Amino acid sequence: MTAYFARRLLLIVPTFIGITLMVFTITRMVPGGPLERMMSKMQQMDQSSNVGKSTNNNSNKSSALSEDQQEQLKIYYGLDRPIYISYFIWLKKVVTFDLGTSTRYNEPVWEIIKSKFHVSLTYGLLVLVISYLVSIPMGIYKALKHSSIFDNISSAFIFIGYSIPNYVIGIGLIVIFAANLDLFPMGGFASENFSDLTMFEKFADIVWHAFLPVTSYLAASFAGMTFLMKNTMMDNLSADYVRTAMAKGLSFRKAVVGHALRNSLIPIATSFGNSISVLVMGSFLVETVFNIDGFGLLGYESVVERDYPVVLGVLVISSLLFLIGNILSDICVALVDPRVQFSE
Repeated sequence: MTAYFARRLLLIVPTFIGITLMVFTITRMVPGGPLERMMSKMQQMDQSSNVGKSTNNNSNKSSALSEDQQEQLKIYYGLDRPIYISYFIWLKKVVTFDLGTSTRYNEPVWEIIKSKFHVSLTYGLLVLVISYLVSIPMGIYKALKHSSIFDNISSAFIFIGYSIPNYVIGIGLIVIFAANLDLFPMGGFASENFSDLTMFEKFADIVWHAFLPVTSYLAASFAGMTFLMKNTMMDNLSADYVRTAMAKGLSFRKAVVGHALRNSLIPIATSFGNSISVLVMGSFLVETVFNIDGFGLLGYESVVERDYPVVLGVLVISSLLFLIGNILSDICVALVDPRVQFSE
């Protein structure tokens, strides 16, 4: 098993290089990079300063930047080198934990990302803990009470929540509970006077602001995990080994807890690693709806504003979390299922 996980860790390197190289190449090929944005801003400033002048004077100023200035900007942003050379220079900086400088904020990318971590991590932990603590018991109970009134009614509500995108649910929650009933804030992570509150008041304020966003986050993950747990539990309850155990005198409860439950947790353990990336990344649409200044919203705004150093920095964090999450999924499966032997 040790050799297997060692190989999996080594495979992270070529996979990471492949992912980042592809995205790095795309950022260099698509229009609208930092140089184009700078030229557009300079042209807008030049046009606004020449308002009221004749059309002939404006037509002579088609570009606010000279060719020498454009070449200097290319050198400054590293756009004067071939893609493969620029990529390996960028990769060398990443190895030394230098993600570059944001073209939008003009600040180190790592400092910007680090300032967003606590927001997305708070919501991610809440969603992860609540989804597992609620989905697994509910899935088990729905399997034991299959086709009952509780199963049918709960399935209807879960299907409705699963079919509606989480950001649409977020908009509906804002309209009903924030705008009309004024029970929760419209958005944000904390109140403006957060620093003046006591420790208990800070905790209550975060929970107050987090209730609607976390509810939106849970819409899809809660439904999928609940039905996954229910279906696997029903399959195992109808398996021969459970019936054999009960035929030998084992009670139904012990057969469920001792045999069916452990095997039913295998698919849940398989998907656990993928939840690690969601733990930090969150949902950029939900963060946009609730105006939460988190990791997901940072990635979305960076793509829109063509802030490619931040885009690549977000990609580095998310891809590493996803690759490490896959290894954690294998570890969870090995712990839950004793039949799994990673000997090859």
